[in-house]
Amino acid sequence: MKKYCTIYLTRHGETDWNEKKLIQGHTDVPLNKKGEKQAKELGKELKNIHFDAVFSSDLLRAKNSAEIIISEKKLKVITIKALRERNFGRFEGKHLIELRKTFGEVMLITVEKQKKLQLFDVENDEGIIARLIPFMKKIASNYLGKNVLMVTHGGLLRAFLSYVDYKIPEYTERPMKNAGYLIVEFDGERFEVKEEKLF
Repeated sequence: MKKYCTIYLTRHGETDWNEKKLIQGHTDVPLNKKGEKQAKELGKELKNIHFDAVFSSDLLRAKNSAEIIISEKKLKVITIKALRERNFGRFEGKHLIELRKTFGEVMLITVEKQKKLQLFDVENDEGIIARLIPFMKKIASNYLGKNVLMVTHGGLLRAFLSYVDYKIPEYTERPMKNAGYLIVEFDGERFEVKEEKLF
């Protein structure tokens, strides 16, 4: 019988920058009170899931979310740079509107071209996938038949959805929920999204 690793790929709770629609990227912004509450609520939602391991981006908003989510479980959060948010370079700290104005025309080209496109010093999807997928495959292969929690960021989740060709109409323009998540299965070869609670 085939074994699967089930990954709960989760976005961190809200920060003040999320609330103000400022671009965070690698800037280390902590959770706000609402974000802490969102993480607690997700912890309650997932309380009956037995996690065998917990991994998080090394940025505070993800690490703290992971710690809150598993606060009633005897598990250690392992932080890893591979789960970091997209590096937004010069746009970090700027309003989302500024990014959309600059990159507006890019949205008109194919998704395949967007993956490869290098704009200023903003990390593209290929850069994210090059660090994310080898890490996910390594962990998932070591935890076949088990459940793993990974807490990460919106830009990384969008790149992952594109990588697995998960079709959500206009998902690139739709807001993503803080503390939302994907349930992903890995069979030793490929990833499949089984459930989506991000949008």
